[in-house]
Amino acid sequence: MDLKSKTCCFTGHRVMSDQEKQIAAVRLRQVIAELVKEGVVYYGAGGALGFDTLAAQTVLEMKKEYPQLRLILVLPCEDQTRNWRSEDIEIYEDIKARCDKVVYVSRRYTPNCMYKRNRHLVEHSGTCVCYLRRSTGGTAYTVWYARRKGLHIINLI
Repeated sequence: MDLKSKTCCFTGHRVMSDQEKQIAAVRLRQVIAELVKEGVVYYGAGGALGFDTLAAQTVLEMKKEYPQLRLILVLPCEDQTRNWRSEDIEIYEDIKARCDKVVYVSRRYTPNCMYKRNRHLVEHSGTCVCYLRRSTGGTAYTVWYARRKGLHIINLI
């Protein structure tokens, strides 16, 4: 089994209602448990608000049950949180402190660092778990790119 087939990336919308988060969290746990049975142990998240945060927190929580899981944060830039609310920065820093590896695709924000991050996640994965409800935007682009690269796509919606 090669590294890509053992790796799953996450992509999803930044804005989710509390109800959407609750439903996605339940489904996410089920999907990760299924993927673990198939030998998927590496999980890449982009560190954004919304679905990325939910996915990262879920992997960290599931490490208690599946200690072989590894969370890799693939971040667009070192100053990603520059305009975030303090409570969101606190959650982000907690995830960063508890993850297994951090990769930055760019030191500073650039107009294309988010796309670079998304492409990096896809190019190192065999599966893409997404929360996609719109056909435009960064999540739609990432899922389109993952399909083009032949990844197994699982949409939680």
